[in-house]
Amino acid sequence: MNSSSKVLILKVIIHLGALLPVINLYFLAFADELGADPVEAVIHFTGIGSLNLLLITLCVSPLAKFLKQGYLLQTRRLLGLYAFTYALLHLLNFLAFEVQFDGMLFISEVIERPYITVGMVAFILLSALAITSLNRLKRKMGKSWQHLHNSTYLLVLLVTVHFYWSVKSELISPIFYFLLAIILLVVRHKKLKRLIQSMFG
Repeated sequence: MNSSSKVLILKVIIHLGALLPVINLYFLAFADELGADPVEAVIHFTGIGSLNLLLITLCVSPLAKFLKQGYLLQTRRLLGLYAFTYALLHLLNFLAFEVQFDGMLFISEVIERPYITVGMVAFILLSALAITSLNRLKRKMGKSWQHLHNSTYLLVLLVTVHFYWSVKSELISPIFYFLLAIILLVVRHKKLKRLIQSMFG
């Protein structure tokens, strides 16, 4: 099987793996089968889904290098776009169910609640990455494109902090995700060192 066929199969798997769970989520929500607090369940699921996809996206490069399978890199954009899609649903769910699309209330929540502030910064950054993933914009941006997309490392830390601060009691899951993020960044320590040196050197 050639690389193109492998990439196609992987992309089909990604589409199914990302779409089916969220379709099932909203089906259960409309059927009122998400337990005592369906709003929290939907918001939590979409948020965790976005974080999972971000971490999987970060796994692609080291995995491709370790397995010597360069074609795996062709799945990163799709994974990143699904991470953005889940984050968008996460935000829309919050706007619809928590603040009922009240703009002033939403702004006050962003200002007064640090975990929402961090979450919005992460969402704006993820939106910028999603928009500039288009090949046309990538070509126009030149070297600045890579500088922007290096912020993925900051993004994943912001999302894990957002998750940690948003949890009121059970802290095992956010700590686990934070450790996963740190491990994935440590794997890239040489690249991160070069980036820091280029910024402050």
